[in-house]
Amino acid sequence: MLKKLRLNFSSLFGLLLLVLSLWAIASELRQYNYRDILNSLAAIPKSRLSWAIWLTALGYLVMIGYDILGFNYINRSLSWNKIAFTSFISSAFSNTIGFALLTGSAIRYRFYSSWGVSAVAIAQVIAFANFTFWLGMFAVAGFLFLINPLKIPTQLHLPFGTVRPIGVIFMLLVATYLLGSIFIKQPLIIRGDEFRFPSFKISLAQIAISSFDWILAAAVLYVVLPTNISLSYLDFLGIYLLAMFAGVVSNVPGGLGVFETIILLILSSKVSAAAVLGSMLVYRGVYYYLPLLLAAGLLGIYEIKKNRPLA
Repeated sequence: MLKKLRLNFSSLFGLLLLVLSLWAIASELRQYNYRDILNSLAAIPKSRLSWAIWLTALGYLVMIGYDILGFNYINRSLSWNKIAFTSFISSAFSNTIGFALLTGSAIRYRFYSSWGVSAVAIAQVIAFANFTFWLGMFAVAGFLFLINPLKIPTQLHLPFGTVRPIGVIFMLLVATYLLGSIFIKQPLIIRGDEFRFPSFKISLAQIAISSFDWILAAAVLYVVLPTNISLSYLDFLGIYLLAMFAGVVSNVPGGLGVFETIILLILSSKVSAAAVLGSMLVYRGVYYYLPLLLAAGLLGIYEIKKNRPLA
């Protein structure tokens, strides 16, 4: 009976994820006229669109490193194809739908537990992956905000004029983490939970993988921006990280609205808002919704195969 209940719950969860993915895509597309979508796509050179797709594929490939490092951190082995399958689906859903601790974590638990990984080990991998995501943001943004501090739009009402103070805070957090991985060998107890610093080697790998992830994500949008915009990639990367940081903190699905607002506030003096919005629409389609459709399809195939009655 219990086994049957678990099977029914597992199938229901898979169906729920498919419904959520369709809802996320439909709610996004409802805001745009289909002609706007076609015009935005037509205005972008096919070579740039191709670059965006390849950069997206590489970005999701890099994201698999989060979970691989996580299993390395807890000294647990699992085949790379299972980790890659789970990581891709969880990343595609959490990136687009938002609420990563719920969507991505639930997907990881759904698959890893079925492959014999304990609940405690899964929780450790999830915490490690989410922390790695932020660590790369702090590292790349901290460095860029220090060497190339862009001005913060006054409409954001922040207590400082440039992002340099944010960069200082981010770099201090990264330095503290690296020093902890070198000198603190005993587990720390934080609110009753045990936290153990990874080795210095794993810490550096965390920063490298997550930083590369952020760099690639920004590159996807950069290559589909209007060709007449005079903006270097490094300048744009700082703008992207500030906008994405605000979007992620807001916990709005995909940073929808928050991300666009900050990008538009900063780029409005360089290019028309309509052109930027068209590029961001294409960016969302390539970086968020294309992977989500693929992940939903893979999830559907997996569920059908798993629940197919034996002949």
